[in-house]
Amino acid sequence: MEKGLLFTVTAFSLFIICPRMAGMAHLISRFSDYSLMKIAILGTITAIPLTILMVWIFSKFGITGALIFCILTDFLSAFMMKEISLKASIETIVIAVFVLIAVKIAPLISGSIIK
Repeated sequence: MEKGLLFTVTAFSLFIICPRMAGMAHLISRFSDYSLMKIAILGTITAIPLTILMVWIFSKFGITGALIFCILTDFLSAFMMKEISLKASIETIVIAVFVLIAVKIAPLISGSIIK
């Protein structure tokens, strides 16, 4: 693998690993009978085609399309976690709302800092 590609895919992999993902894995583990490691490994494998689909949606419909897809997956996750715990489901929805707000506010903040 060429150096530039290795650097680029490593940067992307570091971006995917985020506090939100860790928090959600912990939340699901806490409210289910499954270990955090099992959830992380099997969830990562399951997420590969969804990540590819999200990138495809982004390439066709831009950030708005990708955000709509991600919000839908968050709500689907919350609906599925309702079977695990109503509290976990509500926490998932709250996190999704904060992500939406952050996506809108982040460009404004960065634009005011760097002109």
